[in-house]
Parts: sequence; C-alpha cells; structure tokens
Amino acid sequence: MQSPRVYSLPIEDLEPFLDRRRYSAFAVSQLAVTSFLGEILSKANDFVPSNSGSILMDRPFERGSTPANTSLYFVATFGSSAQTILGRDLRADRGVAGYVYRTGEPYVMNDPANDPTFYSKFDEGTDFKTTCAIAVPVRIERTVCGVLELVNRVDEGGYSERDLQMLEIFARYTSVSIENLLDAQRANEMARRDDLTGLYNDRFFHHRLTEDLVRADVTDGTVALLFLDLDNFKAVNDNHGHLAGSQVLKEFGYLLKQTVNVERATLARYGGDEFVVILPGLDLERAMAVAADVQSALETTQFLQGSFSWSDGPVYWREPLTCSIGVAVYPIHLPRQGTTDMKKNLLLRAADLAMYDAKAAGKDQIHIAD
Repeated sequence: MQSPRVYSLPIEDLEPFLDRRRYSAFAVSQLAVTSFLGEILSKANDFVPSNSGSILMDRPFERGSTPANTSLYFVATFGSSAQTILGRDLRADRGVAGYVYRTGEPYVMNDPANDPTFYSKFDEGTDFKTTCAIAVPVRIERTVCGVLELVNRVDEGGYSERDLQMLEIFARYTSVSIENLLDAQRANEMARRDDLTGLYNDRFFHHRLTEDLVRADVTDGTVALLFLDLDNFKAVNDNHGHLAGSQVLKEFGYLLKQTVNVERATLARYGGDEFVVILPGLDLERAMAVAADVQSALETTQFLQGSFSWSDGPVYWREPLTCSIGVAVYPIHLPRQGTTDMKKNLLLRAADLAMYDAKAAGKDQIHIAD
C-alpha cells in the first residue's frame, strides 16, 4: 500500500503551538517540526492503515476557561480532505478528538451512529464520511497539548485494541520527540541570551552585526545601530539596592521588545545598563523614529511598581527612567571600505560616541553620529 501524502502547516504557522516553555520568547525556526509531524503521521498510518488521519494541537496562550472556549487546530493531515481541513480548528468540547483532549484518555469509535462522542457536523463541511475513528493524546511535560487521530480503518471491522496500543506508542514517541526538540532549541538560545533581560548577549550581537554588514555590502543596503544607556541608573542601585536595579534592567528589556517592531531587528544587552539595537535596512530617518519610539515609551512607563521577592513590602518607584541614545548608520557614517571587522568596530564606536554626546548635552536625548 502506497503511503499517502501528508500535509503540515509551515514552520512559521506552527510556532504558536510550540510556545510552551519558560523561554517561550525564543523562536523555533530551527526545529524540523514540519517534516517531523508528517513523518509521525505517516508511520502511524503504516502500522494502522487508515483512509485519513491528523495531528491536532492547541495554542497554549489561547486556552479558554472551558473546553468550549478552547480550539484544537489541524497541524498535520492526510486523506481526501487533508488540504481542506489543514489549519482549521475544532472546539475542544466536541468530537472524538475533543474527548481525548479533555480526558487525556485514548478512545476507539467503531459505531458513529450510536456513539455520543461523535460530532457529525464536521463531516458536513467536507466530502468525507466517518465510519470509525481512533485517537490518543499527545503530551508535553504531562500536559495534554494535542491529539493523534486516525479515521476509517482500511481493513473492514473497525479499529482493534491492538491498533490502540500501536497508536499509543506513536503518541508517546511524538511527545518525547517534541520535548527533545524544544530542549535543544532552548539550550541553543540560552547560549545566545542575556540571563537577566532575555535579550541577546554581546557575543551574539557582534556575530549578528557582522552578518548584517556583510549582507548590506552584498545588497548595497544599510545597517542602522542604536546605542542606548540608561540615565542616572546608579541612583536606582544606591537608593533601592542592586536587586531593584536588576529588576529595572529586566523591565527595560521587556519595553524594548514591545517597542521595537522592525523586521530582522536584533536587540541586545551590551553590558551593565547599556543596550544596542541593530536595524538592518533602515535609513537615518527611520532609525531616528525607532529611537524616538523608545523614548516615548519610557515617558509613559513606570518601573518598579508592586511587590517583589527581594523586597520586604511593595515598591513604587516614582522617578522617571530616561535614556540617552546614539544613532549611526552604515554607510552614512563610515565608508564601504576596509574589512568587515573594522567596519563593525567603527559603526559601534560611532554610535557609542553619539550616545556620550547625548549624555554630555543633558541626557534623555537622541544624537546622531558625526
């Protein structure tokens, strides 16, 4: 029997389904999840031949308070209606898949007309007719995150207890494999990230700036660089302690992530209370606009508000937080000549000196490199 073609959502559409860890901000673009899910579904069908099948998953940050408010999405499918249902959602309070998701128990249905779990209206939207189905839960860290389901056994007689045992093996393998993929990505990202803020660290920043400068030379493009330094940050440590200072740095890193919405931008903590932002493809005017957005966000944000584990009581810091920003753009502020490493250092120095000019001019300002 020839294996059916399995369809999977592209990786960019799968990311919301895998956003389940403490380091959930990390991208999963390096995971071969698309081919992996398709392979799992194809192998399951080899052992339990069926006319159609699917893997459904929830989106962890879209879970509602009840199953009726939670959706399961078809992330991988095969069969006559595979392309039609791929990406569609099914309420978690309906059907065999919904039952397995809610209870965490496997289920076999061989008599849809008399089975209370069967949801007939889903077939009505396709040219498919369900005669039997089998489904098992998929877990990540003991939490049910999805369902592996096969429909309409190729051989007559419906699904057996042995089929259920085989499918449970594939479900466990799927769970372990997804966890391993996420762990590998997490370890890879941790090597690039600053532990405190979750932004990239200075080592990865230098690597990415080199890449962006090479790309700019090949495409005759630009690279803008912002160098940011928090004003009067020492006063936070002096008045409230270094743990309060760490909290402010963490909150400022979050503000940067929420404010800088530029494609392929790299946000990094350079050291202490200094931050850098790489903006590939931006000219001086647009880079200045991003810097202005950061300062505007600072004007309306209050830091150190509430209770913290390091404080005996609530902390409500009333002083405004400001920063001085230096802006430099390649190749405006340095020519297209010399080695990439030399251009990287010159661009960083130009933005850094512009930031110090902003400090010297009274702080809370944006200055452009000479």
